[in-house]
Amino acid sequence: MKNKLYDLVIVGAGPAGLTACLYALRFRGDVLLVDKLAPGGYLGVIGKLENYPGFAEPITGQELLDRIMGQLKQYDFNFQAFETEDVRKTADNYWQLKGRDESLFAKTVIIATGSSHKQLGARGEEEFKGKGVSYCATCDGPLYNKQDVVVIGGGNTALEEALLLTQFAATVTIIHRRDQFRADQILQERVAGNKKIKILMDSVCTEIVGELQVAAVKVKDKSGTVKDILCRGVFISVGMSPQTRFLKDIVDTDSEGYIVADEHMRTKAAGVFAAGDCRNGALRQVITACADGAVAANSAWAYLAGK
Repeated sequence: MKNKLYDLVIVGAGPAGLTACLYALRFRGDVLLVDKLAPGGYLGVIGKLENYPGFAEPITGQELLDRIMGQLKQYDFNFQAFETEDVRKTADNYWQLKGRDESLFAKTVIIATGSSHKQLGARGEEEFKGKGVSYCATCDGPLYNKQDVVVIGGGNTALEEALLLTQFAATVTIIHRRDQFRADQILQERVAGNKKIKILMDSVCTEIVGELQVAAVKVKDKSGTVKDILCRGVFISVGMSPQTRFLKDIVDTDSEGYIVADEHMRTKAAGVFAAGDCRNGALRQVITACADGAVAANSAWAYLAGK
C-alpha cells in the first residue's frame, strides 16, 4: 500500500473523538484525528456546562475544549481537516476513508461524527435561515438585543437556549407541541421563574413569515386556532439527527440513523467502532460522549493487539 497506513483514524473531533484521541495516544500508536471543521464540534458553542463533574462553578464548552486540547498537545497529536464521504474495506483487509480529493487508510476506525440539528419543516424555515432563523442561541443570541424572539422545542437544549436568550432579548416565547416539557426539572423551574419568558404549550409553528427578515411566526394550538406571534428571531431546537449517511451499509443503524454498537462501542464491522452522539445510546451529553470515546479507544487497541 503506497498511502500511509494509520493504526487508528478517528472521524469527528467533538467530545467523543477528542477523548478517543487522548486515550489512543497514550497507547503510543499512530493515530490521526479528522474532522471537516476545527476540533471541538458543538462543544465550542455550549454557553454553560453545569453538569460536567469536577467543576464547582459552571464552565463554557470552549473552556473545556481548551483544556482537552492542552492535554492532547502533550502527546504526538495529529489532526487533519478532512471530510469523510465514504468508508469501505480494502482488498488487503484495511479501511479506506474517501474524501473529496484524497483517501486515508487505517487498521481501525472510530466514528464519532455526532449529530446535527433537525429542521422544523415549517413553511419559511429555509427561506429565512440566517435572516432570523437560527439553531444556536450561543452563536446568534447577541444579534437580538432588546428584540422579541421565539424558541421552538421542549427538551433540555430548548430551555437552555431560552434562558440564555433572556440575557439579550426583550421577550422569549417558548412554543412546544406537547402539554409538558421533556427537560430536566431544574430547567423547567428556572424557565417558570423568568419574567422574560412566555410559554405556549400544545402549540405548533406552522409558518415563519416576513419580508427580508423574520417578522412573525404563525402558531396553531390544539383547538386549531391560528395566531401570529411577532418576533425577529426564531430559534429551532426540536432534536438532532446523526451524521452517519456516509457510512451506507458498512455498519448497522437504527430507524433514526444512529449507529448500533455494543457496550464496547463495537459495530458489526470488525475494526470499526462508534462513539458519542452518532451511536444509539440512552443519553447524549458531553460526559457520555467522552466516556464512549474512552471505551472506543480501548476497544480499538484491544482489537489491534489481537490481530
